[in-house]
Amino acid sequence: MHAMILPARGARLQYTERPDPIPGPGEVRVKINACGVCRTDLHVVDGELPDIAYPIVPGHEVVGRIDAIGESVDGLHLGTRVGVPWLGSTCGHCPYCREGKENLCDAPLFTGYTRDGGFATHLVADAGYCFPLGEDGEDAELAPLLCAGLIGWRSLVMAGDGRKLGIYGFGAAGHIVAQVARWQGRNVYAFTRAGDTEAQHLALSLGACWAGASEDRPPAELDAAIIYAPTGPLVPLALRTLRKGGRVVCAGIHMSDIPSFPYDILWGERQIVSVANLTRQDGVDFLETATKAGIRTHVTVFPLDQANEALARLRDGKLVGAAVLKP
Repeated sequence: MHAMILPARGARLQYTERPDPIPGPGEVRVKINACGVCRTDLHVVDGELPDIAYPIVPGHEVVGRIDAIGESVDGLHLGTRVGVPWLGSTCGHCPYCREGKENLCDAPLFTGYTRDGGFATHLVADAGYCFPLGEDGEDAELAPLLCAGLIGWRSLVMAGDGRKLGIYGFGAAGHIVAQVARWQGRNVYAFTRAGDTEAQHLALSLGACWAGASEDRPPAELDAAIIYAPTGPLVPLALRTLRKGGRVVCAGIHMSDIPSFPYDILWGERQIVSVANLTRQDGVDFLETATKAGIRTHVTVFPLDQANEALARLRDGKLVGAAVLKP
């Protein structure tokens, strides 16, 4: 197999040949057809997440077909097309797992962070955490659903049922969630970097009723705002757009420091909440919704060995929609 391996914090990924991995009990090996490039991959590469054991293969928006099966695997077969998400496994016995909150598990593994991921031709995954994808849709277009879509869905649910929804950071997750929100009948207000007319045009083409810079005030008070950009100063900006009782949802795994802000923009029972990981039920619910809503992703495809270029373009804000690697 071949993989783009991160040898050390902040290093460039290296295109490397390795022996094919062998699935153990309860595991499957997936021959990868596409892997999305997520902002969390940048946090891994830049060493912004704790306890990374190098070398590691990033990537957690994986679409491929099972080509080897370990012992004690039921319900999956050779050739089945599956998605492998960020949540790689959980312990099953900590208080959070017992309460149905496996996204908060005390001893999880994460694809592309604490176990090798999808910037490769093959990976081994826990069979219980793979999602069968059926045969509809192109691999590259499905890949962003496995994190941008799943975390986007969880953040949308946490935002509540308000009809006026702000989305800060209109990239991979934002452009998927906007489509779901419009399908649900909500009004979407898209916030982008100043001058990012491409992202604003994409938002409007997907049904947003307004698009502007993050510093702009929208033409109406919002019921909720979701922040996908890892930028702490967006939190007080989003708070200022909310009606009383509104909610800001911080959807990233990492964010720069939130600056101090006056209490009066939080008062009125406004809330700030965070999203942590996902559950397998999130995956079931979202993939069903994505089919019903006819979600279409906007992707730029890169060869596997150009993963560094894809990450650089994501870091510099030069992507519209999502990047996807294809071996």
